[in-house]
Amino acid sequence: MPPGLKDVAARAGVSIKTVSNVVNGYVHVSPGTRARVQQAIDALGYIPNVAARQLRSGRSGVIALAVPELQSPYFAELAGLIVQAAERRSWTVLIDQTDGHADRERNLVAGLRRHAIDGLIFSPLALAGEELSTTGDTPMVLLGERIWHGPADHVAIDSTAAAADVTRHLIGLGRRRIAAIGAQRLPSAVTAHQRLAGYRAALAEAGIPEDPRLVAEVESFHRVDGAAAMAALLDGPEPPDAVFGFNDVLALGALRTLLERGLRVPEDVAVAGFDDIEDGRFSTPTLTTIAPDTAELARLAVDLLAERLGEGKPDGEGGGTEGPPRELRVSYRLIARESTLGR
Repeated sequence: MPPGLKDVAARAGVSIKTVSNVVNGYVHVSPGTRARVQQAIDALGYIPNVAARQLRSGRSGVIALAVPELQSPYFAELAGLIVQAAERRSWTVLIDQTDGHADRERNLVAGLRRHAIDGLIFSPLALAGEELSTTGDTPMVLLGERIWHGPADHVAIDSTAAAADVTRHLIGLGRRRIAAIGAQRLPSAVTAHQRLAGYRAALAEAGIPEDPRLVAEVESFHRVDGAAAMAALLDGPEPPDAVFGFNDVLALGALRTLLERGLRVPEDVAVAGFDDIEDGRFSTPTLTTIAPDTAELARLAVDLLAERLGEGKPDGEGGGTEGPPRELRVSYRLIARESTLGR
Protein backbone atom coordinates (compact mmCIF):
# COMPACT_ATOMS: atom_id res chain seq x y z
CA MET A 1 0.00 0.00 0.00
CA PRO A 2 1.43 3.42 -0.93
CA PRO A 3 2.21 5.81 1.95
CA GLY A 4 -0.49 8.27 3.03
CA LEU A 5 -0.74 11.50 5.01
CA LYS A 6 -0.74 9.51 8.25
CA ASP A 7 2.59 7.88 7.40
CA VAL A 8 4.20 11.19 6.49
CA ALA A 9 2.87 12.79 9.69
CA ALA A 10 4.29 9.98 11.82
CA ARG A 11 7.71 10.15 10.21
CA ALA A 12 7.89 13.97 10.45
CA GLY A 13 6.48 14.06 13.99
CA VAL A 14 3.65 16.46 13.09
CA SER A 15 -0.11 16.30 12.77
CA ILE A 16 -1.91 15.06 9.67
CA LYS A 17 -3.36 18.55 9.22
CA THR A 18 0.15 20.05 9.15
CA VAL A 19 1.17 17.62 6.42
CA SER A 20 -1.99 18.53 4.49
CA ASN A 21 -1.20 22.24 4.82
CA VAL A 22 2.32 21.69 3.47
CA VAL A 23 1.06 19.58 0.56
CA ASN A 24 -1.58 22.20 -0.31
CA GLY A 25 0.91 25.06 -0.24
CA TYR A 26 -0.42 26.87 2.83
CA VAL A 27 2.05 29.69 3.43
CA HIS A 28 1.80 29.96 7.21
CA VAL A 29 3.92 26.93 8.06
CA SER A 30 7.33 27.51 9.61
CA PRO A 31 10.32 26.80 7.34
CA GLY A 32 11.66 24.19 9.74
CA THR A 33 8.37 22.29 9.87
CA ARG A 34 7.93 22.54 6.12
CA ALA A 35 11.44 21.16 5.54
CA ARG A 36 10.83 18.29 7.96
CA VAL A 37 7.56 17.36 6.26
CA GLN A 38 9.15 17.60 2.81
CA GLN A 39 11.99 15.32 3.90
CA ALA A 40 9.44 12.76 5.08
CA ILE A 41 7.52 13.06 1.79
CA ASP A 42 10.72 12.50 -0.18
CA ALA A 43 11.88 9.62 1.99
CA LEU A 44 8.56 7.78 1.79
CA GLY A 45 7.87 8.61 -1.85
CA TYR A 46 4.48 10.02 -0.91
CA ILE A 47 2.35 11.20 -3.88
CA PRO A 48 -0.59 13.49 -3.05
CA ASN A 49 -4.00 12.15 -4.01
CA VAL A 50 -4.90 14.96 -6.38
CA ALA A 51 -8.20 13.37 -7.41
CA ALA A 52 -9.41 13.20 -3.81
CA ARG A 53 -8.38 16.78 -3.18
CA GLN A 54 -10.24 17.92 -6.28
CA LEU A 55 -13.31 15.97 -5.23
CA ARG A 56 -13.30 17.67 -1.80
CA SER A 57 -12.84 21.12 -3.30
CA GLY A 58 -15.30 20.71 -6.17
CA ARG A 59 -12.65 21.80 -8.66
CA SER A 60 -11.15 20.14 -11.70
CA GLY A 61 -7.50 21.02 -11.11
CA VAL A 62 -7.39 22.38 -14.67
CA ILE A 63 -6.70 25.98 -15.67
CA ALA A 64 -6.52 27.56 -19.11
CA LEU A 65 -3.83 29.76 -20.62
CA ALA A 66 -4.68 31.83 -23.70
CA VAL A 67 -1.96 33.67 -25.63
CA PRO A 68 -1.95 35.37 -29.04
CA GLU A 69 0.48 32.96 -30.69
CA LEU A 70 2.72 30.09 -29.71
CA GLN A 71 4.95 30.70 -32.72
CA SER A 72 6.32 33.70 -30.84
CA PRO A 73 9.38 32.61 -28.80
CA TYR A 74 8.36 34.97 -25.99
CA PHE A 75 4.89 33.44 -25.58
CA ALA A 76 6.28 29.92 -25.99
CA GLU A 77 8.78 30.52 -23.17
CA LEU A 78 6.10 32.18 -21.03
CA ALA A 79 3.72 29.26 -21.55
CA GLY A 80 6.41 26.82 -20.42
CA LEU A 81 7.06 28.83 -17.26
CA ILE A 82 3.35 29.02 -16.44
CA VAL A 83 3.03 25.25 -16.90
CA GLN A 84 5.94 24.76 -14.48
CA ALA A 85 4.38 27.10 -11.91
CA ALA A 86 1.04 25.32 -12.25
CA GLU A 87 2.65 21.90 -11.86
CA ARG A 88 3.89 22.94 -8.42
CA ARG A 89 0.22 23.17 -7.45
CA SER A 90 -0.66 19.91 -9.23
CA TRP A 91 -2.65 21.84 -11.83
CA THR A 92 -3.01 20.90 -15.48
CA VAL A 93 -2.82 23.73 -18.02
CA LEU A 94 -4.84 23.79 -21.23
CA ILE A 95 -3.25 26.17 -23.74
CA ASP A 96 -5.18 28.03 -26.43
CA GLN A 97 -3.93 30.30 -29.21
CA THR A 98 -6.20 33.24 -30.11
CA ASP A 99 -4.13 34.83 -32.91
CA GLY A 100 -5.21 38.12 -31.36
CA HIS A 101 -8.58 37.90 -33.14
CA ALA A 102 -11.48 39.55 -31.32
CA ASP A 103 -13.94 36.76 -32.14
CA ARG A 104 -11.63 34.05 -30.85
CA GLU A 105 -10.91 35.99 -27.67
CA ARG A 106 -14.62 36.70 -27.20
CA ASN A 107 -15.58 33.04 -27.70
CA LEU A 108 -12.85 31.96 -25.28
CA VAL A 109 -14.12 34.22 -22.50
CA ALA A 110 -17.80 33.49 -23.14
CA GLY A 111 -17.20 29.73 -23.21
CA LEU A 112 -15.45 29.46 -19.85
CA ARG A 113 -18.62 28.62 -17.95
CA ARG A 114 -19.28 25.67 -20.24
CA HIS A 115 -16.02 23.92 -19.44
CA ALA A 116 -14.51 22.38 -16.33
CA ILE A 117 -11.89 25.12 -15.97
CA ASP A 118 -11.02 26.49 -12.54
CA GLY A 119 -9.44 29.69 -13.87
CA LEU A 120 -7.92 31.49 -16.84
CA ILE A 121 -4.61 33.25 -17.45
CA PHE A 122 -5.16 35.42 -20.51
CA SER A 123 -3.02 37.72 -22.66
CA PRO A 124 -5.61 39.58 -24.78
CA LEU A 125 -4.83 41.66 -27.84
CA ALA A 126 -8.28 42.65 -29.10
CA LEU A 127 -10.67 42.70 -26.13
CA ALA A 128 -10.87 45.24 -23.35
CA GLY A 129 -13.14 46.50 -20.58
CA GLU A 130 -16.63 45.08 -20.43
CA GLU A 131 -15.94 42.30 -22.89
CA LEU A 132 -13.49 40.82 -20.40
CA SER A 133 -16.03 40.97 -17.58
CA THR A 134 -18.13 38.02 -18.73
CA THR A 135 -16.27 35.13 -17.11
CA GLY A 136 -18.91 34.68 -14.41
CA ASP A 137 -17.48 32.96 -11.35
CA THR A 138 -14.36 31.79 -13.17
CA PRO A 139 -11.32 33.72 -11.87
CA MET A 140 -9.08 35.33 -14.47
CA VAL A 141 -5.60 36.88 -14.46
CA LEU A 142 -4.65 39.19 -17.33
CA LEU A 143 -1.15 39.52 -18.77
CA GLY A 144 0.55 42.10 -20.96
CA GLU A 145 0.28 45.78 -21.72
CA ARG A 146 -3.15 45.56 -23.35
CA ILE A 147 -5.21 45.99 -20.17
CA TRP A 148 -4.69 48.37 -17.27
CA HIS A 149 -7.27 48.92 -14.54
CA GLY A 150 -9.38 46.16 -16.04
CA PRO A 151 -11.93 43.74 -14.58
CA ALA A 152 -9.41 41.20 -13.24
CA ASP A 153 -6.00 40.86 -11.61
CA HIS A 154 -3.27 41.98 -14.00
CA VAL A 155 0.48 41.34 -14.23
CA ALA A 156 2.79 43.20 -16.65
CA ILE A 157 6.00 45.19 -16.97
CA ASP A 158 6.24 48.93 -17.58
CA SER A 159 6.82 48.71 -21.32
CA THR A 160 7.14 52.46 -21.80
CA ALA A 161 9.85 52.82 -19.16
CA ALA A 162 11.73 49.80 -20.51
CA ALA A 163 11.63 51.14 -24.08
CA ALA A 164 12.96 54.46 -22.84
CA ASP A 165 15.82 52.68 -21.07
CA VAL A 166 16.96 50.77 -24.14
CA THR A 167 16.77 53.95 -26.23
CA ARG A 168 18.84 55.80 -23.61
CA HIS A 169 21.41 53.01 -23.90
CA LEU A 170 21.74 53.63 -27.62
CA ILE A 171 21.95 57.38 -27.08
CA GLY A 172 24.64 56.83 -24.47
CA LEU A 173 26.75 55.08 -27.09
CA GLY A 174 26.77 58.26 -29.16
CA ARG A 175 24.10 57.17 -31.63
CA ARG A 176 21.83 59.97 -32.90
CA ARG A 177 19.90 58.52 -35.83
CA ILE A 178 18.06 55.87 -33.86
CA ALA A 179 15.33 54.01 -35.73
CA ALA A 180 12.34 52.29 -34.16
CA ILE A 181 11.00 49.11 -35.79
CA GLY A 182 7.56 48.00 -34.61
CA ALA A 183 5.15 50.93 -34.82
CA GLN A 184 1.51 50.00 -35.48
CA ARG A 185 -1.54 52.20 -36.02
CA LEU A 186 -4.32 49.97 -34.74
CA PRO A 187 -5.79 51.20 -31.41
CA SER A 188 -5.47 47.65 -30.06
CA ALA A 189 -1.69 47.63 -30.68
CA VAL A 190 -1.00 48.84 -27.16
CA THR A 191 2.42 47.16 -26.87
CA ALA A 192 3.62 49.02 -29.97
CA HIS A 193 2.14 52.31 -28.75
CA GLN A 194 3.79 52.04 -25.34
CA ARG A 195 7.21 51.13 -26.70
CA LEU A 196 7.02 53.94 -29.24
CA ALA A 197 6.12 56.34 -26.42
CA GLY A 198 9.20 55.23 -24.45
CA TYR A 199 11.42 55.64 -27.51
CA ARG A 200 10.10 59.15 -28.11
CA ALA A 201 10.43 60.14 -24.45
CA ALA A 202 14.12 59.15 -24.40
CA LEU A 203 14.84 61.09 -27.60
CA ALA A 204 13.11 64.19 -26.22
CA GLU A 205 14.96 63.87 -22.93
CA ALA A 206 18.27 63.88 -24.82
CA GLY A 207 17.25 66.79 -27.02
CA ILE A 208 17.29 64.68 -30.20
CA PRO A 209 14.55 65.68 -32.67
CA GLU A 210 12.45 62.71 -33.77
CA ASP A 211 12.70 61.92 -37.47
CA PRO A 212 9.41 60.32 -38.58
CA ARG A 213 11.29 58.59 -41.41
CA LEU A 214 13.11 56.52 -38.76
CA VAL A 215 9.89 55.10 -37.30
CA ALA A 216 9.14 51.92 -39.25
CA GLU A 217 5.64 50.44 -39.14
CA VAL A 218 5.12 46.68 -39.23
CA GLU A 219 2.12 44.46 -39.78
CA SER A 220 3.22 41.97 -37.13
CA PHE A 221 6.14 41.31 -34.77
CA HIS A 222 7.84 38.62 -36.87
CA ARG A 223 11.35 38.24 -38.33
CA VAL A 224 10.20 38.93 -41.88
CA ASP A 225 8.68 42.23 -40.74
CA GLY A 226 11.90 43.27 -39.03
CA ALA A 227 13.97 42.36 -42.09
CA ALA A 228 11.70 44.29 -44.47
CA ALA A 229 11.57 47.34 -42.18
CA MET A 230 15.37 47.38 -41.90
CA ALA A 231 15.70 47.24 -45.69
CA ALA A 232 13.35 50.19 -46.08
CA LEU A 233 15.29 52.21 -43.49
CA LEU A 234 18.60 51.51 -45.24
CA ASP A 235 17.11 52.58 -48.57
CA GLY A 236 16.09 55.93 -47.10
CA PRO A 237 18.01 59.17 -47.69
CA GLU A 238 19.65 59.12 -44.25
CA PRO A 239 19.97 55.56 -42.87
CA PRO A 240 20.05 55.01 -39.10
CA ASP A 241 23.13 54.39 -36.99
CA ALA A 242 21.10 52.42 -34.43
CA VAL A 243 17.87 50.41 -34.36
CA PHE A 244 15.48 49.54 -31.56
CA GLY A 245 13.26 46.57 -32.44
CA PHE A 246 10.08 46.48 -30.36
CA ASN A 247 10.74 42.80 -29.76
CA ASP A 248 13.74 40.52 -30.23
CA VAL A 249 12.24 38.80 -33.26
CA LEU A 250 11.99 42.10 -35.14
CA ALA A 251 15.58 42.91 -34.11
CA LEU A 252 16.81 39.52 -35.34
CA GLY A 253 15.13 40.14 -38.70
CA ALA A 254 16.89 43.51 -38.85
CA LEU A 255 20.24 41.83 -38.09
CA ARG A 256 19.77 39.53 -41.07
CA THR A 257 19.19 42.43 -43.45
CA LEU A 258 22.22 44.29 -42.12
CA LEU A 259 24.35 41.20 -42.71
CA GLU A 260 23.04 40.83 -46.27
CA ARG A 261 23.83 44.51 -46.97
CA GLY A 262 27.42 44.08 -45.76
CA LEU A 263 27.01 46.37 -42.75
CA ARG A 264 28.79 45.73 -39.46
CA VAL A 265 26.93 45.47 -36.15
CA PRO A 266 27.47 47.47 -34.03
CA GLU A 267 30.19 49.45 -35.81
CA ASP A 268 27.88 50.71 -38.58
CA VAL A 269 24.50 50.13 -36.97
CA ALA A 270 23.83 49.17 -33.34
CA VAL A 271 20.80 46.93 -32.75
CA ALA A 272 18.70 46.30 -29.64
CA GLY A 273 15.53 44.34 -29.00
CA PHE A 274 13.02 43.56 -26.26
CA ASP A 275 12.08 40.30 -24.46
CA ASP A 276 15.42 38.45 -24.04
CA ILE A 277 14.35 35.36 -25.94
CA GLU A 278 16.83 32.49 -26.14
CA ASP A 279 17.59 33.09 -29.83
CA GLY A 280 19.06 36.49 -29.02
CA ARG A 281 21.54 34.97 -26.59
CA PHE A 282 22.96 32.78 -29.38
CA SER A 283 22.69 35.07 -32.41
CA THR A 284 25.78 36.53 -34.09
CA PRO A 285 26.28 39.05 -32.68
CA THR A 286 24.43 38.38 -29.45
CA LEU A 287 21.50 40.73 -29.00
CA THR A 288 21.22 43.63 -26.56
CA THR A 289 17.72 43.54 -25.12
CA ILE A 290 15.26 44.30 -22.34
CA ALA A 291 14.82 41.21 -20.16
CA PRO A 292 11.50 41.10 -18.32
CA ASP A 293 11.45 38.83 -15.29
CA THR A 294 9.30 36.32 -17.14
CA ALA A 295 9.67 33.64 -14.46
CA GLU A 296 8.35 36.06 -11.86
CA LEU A 297 5.50 37.06 -14.17
CA ALA A 298 4.49 33.42 -14.57
CA ARG A 299 4.73 32.76 -10.83
CA LEU A 300 2.69 35.83 -9.93
CA ALA A 301 -0.01 34.99 -12.47
CA VAL A 302 -0.41 31.48 -11.05
CA ASP A 303 -0.25 32.72 -7.44
CA LEU A 304 -2.92 35.37 -8.06
CA LEU A 305 -5.19 32.76 -9.60
CA ALA A 306 -4.55 30.43 -6.67
CA GLU A 307 -5.47 33.17 -4.19
CA ARG A 308 -8.73 33.84 -6.02
CA LEU A 309 -9.45 30.10 -5.85
CA GLY A 310 -8.59 29.86 -2.15
CA GLU A 311 -5.59 27.60 -2.72
CA GLY A 312 -2.92 27.66 -0.06
CA LYS A 313 -5.34 28.07 2.85
CA PRO A 314 -5.46 25.60 5.75
CA ASP A 315 -7.92 22.75 5.35
CA GLY A 316 -11.41 23.79 6.25
CA GLU A 317 -10.96 27.54 5.75
CA GLY A 318 -13.24 29.60 3.43
CA GLY A 319 -13.10 30.34 -0.25
CA GLY A 320 -10.92 32.44 -2.44
CA THR A 321 -9.62 35.95 -1.99
CA GLU A 322 -12.16 38.63 -2.79
CA GLY A 323 -11.74 42.31 -3.44
CA PRO A 324 -10.95 44.67 -6.30
CA PRO A 325 -8.61 43.70 -9.14
CA ARG A 326 -4.91 44.00 -8.36
CA GLU A 327 -2.25 45.52 -10.62
CA LEU A 328 1.24 44.05 -10.26
CA ARG A 329 4.33 45.16 -12.18
CA VAL A 330 7.21 42.81 -12.88
CA SER A 331 10.78 44.06 -12.92
CA TYR A 332 13.01 44.13 -15.99
CA ARG A 333 16.67 44.80 -16.76
CA LEU A 334 18.66 45.98 -19.73
CA ILE A 335 21.18 43.38 -20.92
CA ALA A 336 23.84 44.96 -23.13
CA ARG A 337 25.49 42.47 -25.49
CA GLU A 338 27.56 42.44 -28.68
CA SER A 339 24.96 44.03 -30.96
CA THR A 340 25.55 47.38 -29.24
CA LEU A 341 28.86 46.94 -27.38
CA GLY A 342 30.83 44.89 -29.88
CA ARG A 343 32.92 41.86 -29.04
